[in-house]
Amino acid sequence: MGDLPQLGVEEEFHVVDLETRRAAPEVDALLGKLAGDEFAPELQRSLVETNTPPCRTLDDLRDHIQRLRGTLEKVAHPLGLGVVAAGTVPLVELSGTDISAGARYERMQHEYQMLVREQHICGAQVHVDVPDRDMAVQVVRRVAPHLPALLAISASSPYWRGEDTGYASFRSMVWSRWPTAGPPGDVETADDYDRMVEDLIASGTISDPGMVYFDIRPSAHLPTVELRVCDACPDVDDVVLIAGLFRALVARASEEALAGAPLPTPRHELLRSANWRAARSGLEGDLVDLVGPALVSPELMIGQLVDGLRGHLEAAGDWEQVLQLSRQTLARGSGAARQRRAFGLRGELVDVVDSLVETTQGREYAAISVPVAPPSPELLAGYRPSAFDEAVSEGGQVLPHYGFMFRVLERLGPRGMTAAESALRTEQRARGVTFRVGDEPDRLFPLDLVPRIVTAEDWSVLSTGLAQRVRALELFVRDVYGPREIVADGMIPARVVDGAPGRSRTGALMPADAVRITVAGIDLVRDRADRWFVLEDNLRVPSGIGFSIISRRLVRSVLPDLEPPAGVVGVDDVPRALKAALLSAVPDPVAAGADEVALLSAGPVDPAWFEHTLLADRMGVPVVTPRDLQVTREGVFQVGPGGRRRLSALYRRLDEQELLDATGADERPIGRAILRAAAAGTVRLLNAPGNGVADDKLVYAWVPAMIDYYLGEKPLLENVPTYSCADPQQRAEVLDRLGELVVKPVDGYGGHGIVIGPDATRAELAEAAAAIRARPDGWVAQEVIRLSTHPTFTGTGLQPRAVDLRAFAFQSRVGDRTRVDVAPAALSRVAPAGSLVVNSSRGGGAKDTWVLR
Repeated sequence: MGDLPQLGVEEEFHVVDLETRRAAPEVDALLGKLAGDEFAPELQRSLVETNTPPCRTLDDLRDHIQRLRGTLEKVAHPLGLGVVAAGTVPLVELSGTDISAGARYERMQHEYQMLVREQHICGAQVHVDVPDRDMAVQVVRRVAPHLPALLAISASSPYWRGEDTGYASFRSMVWSRWPTAGPPGDVETADDYDRMVEDLIASGTISDPGMVYFDIRPSAHLPTVELRVCDACPDVDDVVLIAGLFRALVARASEEALAGAPLPTPRHELLRSANWRAARSGLEGDLVDLVGPALVSPELMIGQLVDGLRGHLEAAGDWEQVLQLSRQTLARGSGAARQRRAFGLRGELVDVVDSLVETTQGREYAAISVPVAPPSPELLAGYRPSAFDEAVSEGGQVLPHYGFMFRVLERLGPRGMTAAESALRTEQRARGVTFRVGDEPDRLFPLDLVPRIVTAEDWSVLSTGLAQRVRALELFVRDVYGPREIVADGMIPARVVDGAPGRSRTGALMPADAVRITVAGIDLVRDRADRWFVLEDNLRVPSGIGFSIISRRLVRSVLPDLEPPAGVVGVDDVPRALKAALLSAVPDPVAAGADEVALLSAGPVDPAWFEHTLLADRMGVPVVTPRDLQVTREGVFQVGPGGRRRLSALYRRLDEQELLDATGADERPIGRAILRAAAAGTVRLLNAPGNGVADDKLVYAWVPAMIDYYLGEKPLLENVPTYSCADPQQRAEVLDRLGELVVKPVDGYGGHGIVIGPDATRAELAEAAAAIRARPDGWVAQEVIRLSTHPTFTGTGLQPRAVDLRAFAFQSRVGDRTRVDVAPAALSRVAPAGSLVVNSSRGGGAKDTWVLR
């Protein structure tokens, strides 16, 4: 620890009047009661600065930060004042008379005019020791590319002069107007740096070296490197996290400089753009990876940063603490998002200030109860749901848990929502968020602006019921390709299993201990607040996980102030959970000498190619097509210019028949060879071939019996009442009630072939009856469930549209058992006007789905 560089933090705070919650130019009253050099005035008389002493450990740093914050509050509170650590405070008056005394500040006011008057912003600066100024300049250049991640962690300034700016760090926008703000200059030595500063002073741009406001710089008065890009952070943990990461970055950069490693050369304008993106979205939107460049999730960028610094963090004794703090911050979200959640309570900025005062001192903010928002006369004009609506009551009142959302939408109005929708489409084009129907060209994924909310109570019911269902389906698939005990015991007729369209010989090839259903996509609907039905099970290659993840990013990028008070369960950890489930299926003997997992796709021709590439990227695994593979006795290998590597598992995202018909790297048929390798256990094929035996429309009717038979439990989620047209008595009832039921082909998908009796014409009903009589075993009928509706933006306002919910469950091997985890990345699908069919191939769209904490 003796050689461990010391670090310290300068924090700037807003002083606010506790009665009005406005910035108060009363810092002189505070400083008159504070002794020593740990407290100092700032440019504005509503700001105060604290300085920690140099610290060796993050624990010491935390103690000093908390001590100084506590001292400020102890002095401020008797004066009716509070202190706020945040980039901005929402309520502030701009005045040229509130500048602190002193010749330097007076000269700045004269020279920079409005820049000074609007300097009601606060930052957090971190200092780390370096041996000399030449090393400081080298460190500055090498650390600069990583600053956007640190800015995103700190982002805490969404509100400016009473308005939501749409930024997570609007302080960065205000700060960037100074002539010397932004990424550091392209210099390599201390002499170069000093000449640059002298030139700036000579140009009249600045008056002293302290006015070089680069995002990172050699300190003007200390033997340190100074991080300046960050907002002041309400939560002490975020300051400690940033300080720990910065010290590790400085240590790594110092080693690289001593080793003579070349300086990084990112383009200056790209560095500025990456910082802008971090300021725009904080931890709630994608960040710029300068290698590419490309947009990546904060979870990926910060996770890779922490992992890459592990050795230096361990050397400082900071590894476990920084890892825990990074995960905690990513789960909690940025300070900006937390402020927006506080605003969502009542739509009052005083709630934001109150929450900041409490958080600055490490206290939980006691939330105020949420009143129901009034309906918007513009957005809800003519809103007439014909079924249970999830957001608006029969009397036209917005339901309580949607109150915050309608306050935001009402402020936007139709014109603002139209602009947001246009921005959404632009974002989709930039990211290539497309899908394809049949042989049509790619088109934008049809995403609606207005998210759907699933309450924590609802999600608890759904996740428990879905886990039960997947466990039973897994046991069923294993059984019917093995001893067929459920058939022998008369629980399910043999004709149902043997006639299942998805039953295949390949299913019997899988090892007895294989996890068959690694990923399940279960479709659900509801017809009232307290009743959900399972509509369909998808166990082959269910799609939608990636679209649910990117939908969250897209909607937040154009509506950043749409933050529910309770917060939303994050979806960015879902790819990690998916990868863990995939790898859990691989027994250790197989994994030895294998290189993890790859996503097996048909390639760009697949309608879900965007999703395949997104999931693979987020999991950190390759996407392969059959043409990239070679099979030997040892297993399945990915073949490429860099050689070949053995794969332990293939996450199958192409149809079973496509796999059987595929050719490999040697241009010979490869499908059956992959199946033989899976049968031999040298590779795991996930999801397993043959799973379709359990997810057609007729087998669906027997899932409640499976739950009873295999688990000895009552189903927690209801099926839609279903009738088999192969049964003479049930067929007669179906034909008699054809106009009241929904008729579906057993092997149908994508909504094709469905006839909804109440909405069908006489000719359509007659055609359906003829088809049923011609092939009774190919059809089922179900009672009509009037799908719940949800507000959907139509270009001029909100209209009710029918919705369903596709939820995803991952099944993992844990020892000799399996565990089912229901991912929070659910996808709501939206039917077109006047329809109950939600499939995108039939004109349907989708919604981001928020599972509330």
